[in-house]
Amino acid sequence: MHSRFRHLTSGGGDWQADYRRWRPPVERAVAWLVHHGNRKLRYRGTIANNVWLHTRAAALDLRRLINPGLTHTGSTWTINPATT
Repeated sequence: MHSRFRHLTSGGGDWQADYRRWRPPVERAVAWLVHHGNRKLRYRGTIANNVWLHTRAAALDLRRLINPGLTHTGSTWTINPATT
């Protein structure tokens, strides 16, 4: 495994461009998850923690979508377009 990684990193800088592109959003997502004391797992077992993680991520996504104008009317969700 280490020799494969060394081989990939010794070549061109294509992986570095991808790394630089994707690291900030991934770091931001992890920061959102561990915000307000969510560093430690709350439950015993992987199933309960997996449910918690998916619920937390869904709540953060919903909060992020409400800011640009996500609304629920009846049985549909719509995002109001930004007006300038």
